[in-house]
Amino acid sequence: MVSPVQMPRSRSLSHRSNREIPLSRRRLSILIVAAKWWPLSARLAMAMAEHGCDVTALCPAGHPLTFVSTVRATFTYSGLRPLRSLQTCILTVRPDIIVPCDDGVVAQIHTLYRNEPSLRPLIEHSLGAPESHRTLDSRYELLQIAARIGIATPTTHLISSSQDILAWHQHSDSAVLKIDGECGGNGVRICGSPAESVAAWRNLKESNSVAVAIKRLVIERDPLALWSRGQHAARQICVQSLIRGRPANTMVACLRGQVIAFVSVVVLVADGPTGAATVVRTADNEQMARAARLLVQELKLTGFYGLDFMLDGTGRALLIELNPRCTQLGHLVFPGHESLAGAFSAAWQGQLPLAPDPGVHGKSIAFFPQALASATSAVSKSQEIAAYCDAPTDEPKLLQELIRAPWPQRRWLSRLYHLARPPIKPRQVAFDDSGNATLVGGEQITVSLGASHSCPVADPPPPQALQQTRAG
Repeated sequence: MVSPVQMPRSRSLSHRSNREIPLSRRRLSILIVAAKWWPLSARLAMAMAEHGCDVTALCPAGHPLTFVSTVRATFTYSGLRPLRSLQTCILTVRPDIIVPCDDGVVAQIHTLYRNEPSLRPLIEHSLGAPESHRTLDSRYELLQIAARIGIATPTTHLISSSQDILAWHQHSDSAVLKIDGECGGNGVRICGSPAESVAAWRNLKESNSVAVAIKRLVIERDPLALWSRGQHAARQICVQSLIRGRPANTMVACLRGQVIAFVSVVVLVADGPTGAATVVRTADNEQMARAARLLVQELKLTGFYGLDFMLDGTGRALLIELNPRCTQLGHLVFPGHESLAGAFSAAWQGQLPLAPDPGVHGKSIAFFPQALASATSAVSKSQEIAAYCDAPTDEPKLLQELIRAPWPQRRWLSRLYHLARPPIKPRQVAFDDSGNATLVGGEQITVSLGASHSCPVADPPPPQALQQTRAG
């Protein structure tokens, strides 16, 4: 049984005029903004601070970012007035760059750009050309532009009625429905019949009721729950062809429409059929790299972005969506290469990247703590996955916090709620080199923190139909 702990308080910030001092004479000021309880924001903050940046954070109370010793100060993201929280934090900190860590934060930044002219230079400085905002907010529009500039994409249509779904199924037995504004696979439904697709479409339309929004705010401690509900009517739903193959992901660091550095991986194990990757392997795929360069240049992007692909049986890499924020790959250091966080920091400060540490050992990475959170196995008893565990051993408090359940799940109100409604844990999905997907049971991963490890395996059930899985 896990006993509750007292959470650290957010530290106060004094007003500083960062931008009044030339960047060459001071540290690059970074504001990291996170609403989701993902560890990727804390890992990125560590990497940015390690490369000489002055890092401040806006996040919910008890978030992993509050356990990073090199984060200079934190603001608390209000669940009742989140947009005001973001605006106040920006005006107080006056950062050089804002780094959003989930899609809802990006939507809020785009809203501030429209509503607050004084913040427009900073937002353009942080995210790139404002003309890209509408495209980044729409999965459908993004894929239309990608196809126009020569990037392979699955067939994608907008859905506005059940008749559109029935028309789709006249030519396809399966469908992947997606709604804008969600991340981590939450807004994705994979369907195998017209009736299932219509039901999924109605579910997505009604997924942000008042009751659901209150539950997200009170139980899940999502500071954007109520605000996002107000934006729900404008969100589009699209249907996409189901691609059978292996999921893959590229994360890029870019500046004014030019790629500074990128990392590509293929997914070995994922947290459920539409969830994020938990174990990945580095990949050298020119199609993925080309797609990243073309989109960054076309949209004139700045910052961190994640591109999700499916690698089909013919070897094609099909872009299925773009995440307009950092993903799990930004802090990783690979042999002979700097991390994306380090390359981005150096580019902004006009410096050469630091000589990289040895970093990741081998080609496979087990994300900490996601790979430990649920049972994981390989595809057959004769296989093992030797993977580097990216545990934050330099931050003991963060390490201990990530081993535990997220803070919202440890609160008494959440415990009472889940006694009445036990959460459904997603089954792990493993992918082999042929792109076959298998739902797996198996044993817990056993790892040696900060080093390579072998994942014990178990006999899997029969292979299931492959479902598109997010790597971000």
